[in-house]
Amino acid sequence: MRVAIVDDEALAIDRLRELLGDIEGVEVVATAHTADQACEKIAEVRPDLVLLDIQMPGRSGMALAADLPVEERPEIIFVTAFEHFAPDAFAVDAADYLLKPVRFDRLRQAIIRARRRIDLMAAAEHGKAVAEETGRYARELWVSVRDGQVRLDVDLIDWIEAAKDYVLLHTSTRSYLHRISMNALEEKLDPKALLRVHRSAFVRPSLVEKLERPGRGSLNLILRDGVIVQVGPSYVKDVLRVVGPNTQD
Repeated sequence: MRVAIVDDEALAIDRLRELLGDIEGVEVVATAHTADQACEKIAEVRPDLVLLDIQMPGRSGMALAADLPVEERPEIIFVTAFEHFAPDAFAVDAADYLLKPVRFDRLRQAIIRARRRIDLMAAAEHGKAVAEETGRYARELWVSVRDGQVRLDVDLIDWIEAAKDYVLLHTSTRSYLHRISMNALEEKLDPKALLRVHRSAFVRPSLVEKLERPGRGSLNLILRDGVIVQVGPSYVKDVLRVVGPNTQD
């Protein structure tokens, strides 16, 4: 795994480099002291993972993470002395959030998590290639229940929401917790049947009964059973193209 370290404190970079030296398969390929430097280094060396400080001179690490192109963005582990940034960190889909001083066991755990996410993404890309070759989407998913696993027909799923490292598959009678990333799931599902409307949600277009605009530029979908699903800003145009003509304001 090729890692870049970004921190305005040289001692912090040295400390992380030292800890990473004891983790097998990790190579530090770049360091930077500001977000602008980091942006250049990331574009140049294309690391798999960035250990990213949040509070730095100029642009913050959080802003950098939000500005990186999603399709090309490396995995990100935030490393900071402040607890209160955690919700924002996971809102930009960080792999983990470490508090300084960084403990070796937590860093190793975070690296393992990042590796798993990279593997999932690679599997998703492979699945995408297979889907493009075959023109087929998943018709069923094997999901865990209390006493084992059951085969869930995709046609029974009303909507889906992200739940950390899992997703919740909602049907008309119950919900199932399934371990898969939203991106990997998107490659398996026919968008005509289950449309991605947010980084954290899919919806069955045929179940949308009403559009709700709570504020300028925002959009909510009201489903048949009264569930309200928020549409992400970058998904609004595509969602309106699919469900707009068939709904009522």
